[in-house]
Formats: sequence, C-alpha cells, structure tokens
Amino acid sequence: MELLEKLKWRYAAKAMNGKKISEEKIDNIIEAISLSPTSSGLQPFEVIVITNQEVKEQIKPIAWNQSVVTDCSHLLVFAAWDTYTEDRINKMFDLTNEVRGFKNEGWENYRQMLLKGYPKRDPEVNFNHAAKQAYIAFSQAISAAAFEEVDATPMEGFQAEELDKILGLEEKGLRSCVLLPLGYRDTENDWLVNLKKVRKSREDLVTLID
Repeated sequence: MELLEKLKWRYAAKAMNGKKISEEKIDNIIEAISLSPTSSGLQPFEVIVITNQEVKEQIKPIAWNQSVVTDCSHLLVFAAWDTYTEDRINKMFDLTNEVRGFKNEGWENYRQMLLKGYPKRDPEVNFNHAAKQAYIAFSQAISAAAFEEVDATPMEGFQAEELDKILGLEEKGLRSCVLLPLGYRDTENDWLVNLKKVRKSREDLVTLID
C-alpha cells in the first residue's frame, strides 16, 4: 500500500533545509485537514499557516529555539476554539443545511441537544474537547504531508500563551494547541535522519478481542 510506504519514509525531522514547498502540495495538505472527521462535524479549530520569516523568528525563542521553526517552509499552528458558543454551533449546523439543501428533523433535534449542553460547560472542558478534534486533523496533516513527500515535525514544545499573544489568537476566541513545521529534511545536519524507525511489535500494540 502506497500510503504505508510513505508513512515508513516519514519521521519527525529535526533539521530542515529551507527549501520551499509548492503551493499545490500545501493546498493538498490543507484539503486533507479540512476533510478530517470531527465530533458533530463542528470543526472547532482553525489552522494558521505562517510563511512570514519575521513571525517565525518571533516564535522560535518560545519554542525551545528549535531550528525547524525558522528553517521550515510553512509553519502550521493548530488553534482550537477556546469554548463552544451558540453562534459557533449554529454556524456549522446552518452551513450543513445550506450545503445539503434541506433540513432534517433529527439533525435539528441534535442541534438543540448540543445548544442546551455545550455552551454551559466549563470553558476549559470545551477547549480540551475542541483541541482533541484539532489533533485528529493534525494527525491527518502529517499523513498527507508524508504522501506528498513533505517532511513534518510534530511539536508540542512551545509556550502556548506566548504564541497566542504573538498571533492575536485570544481576540479570535482561539488557543494554540500544537505546531507542525512543514519542509524538507536537512540530511547533513539532522541526527535522526538515518536512524531506524522504532515501534512496538504488533503483539505489544494490539489486543484482539475475537
């Protein structure tokens, strides 16, 4: 299977060479993000795509000075909704009705159930739930990047509150949760590039209940 071969090829690049990714490949990765499944189809996150070098330089010190932040082609920031609101829920349900061209009683009842529950929950509970949905899309972006033979470096090592300030996310009702630098591996300076991929055996990973 071609996808499995690409996933075997990929690794978390520790150094990138600054080479630019074509817009076609970036568009394909973003489309894969858009096609990711999310709870109730709400897509409770946004993706900030950064190519501006000055902004990347600002972010590097709050991301443990990791070189991939500035040497990548595109830096993706996955930012989840800070909470669920009636407006946010209604916007996605209305969009669904518009795209499908009809209203469904069961779907409208489901909308009302979410409206009665989600906005009343603690904002931190809502953010954590939204962040999990962002991580699903994040994972799909990594796979899509591998399929395009683009390197990706999953990163949680950054100061989220500081990044939110740099990008003005609080004003948008967003909180950053994970970074994904995209680019091409620097084979001469990446200590990880030639090391074997290490994974659990199938027996240690999978429990079969037959």
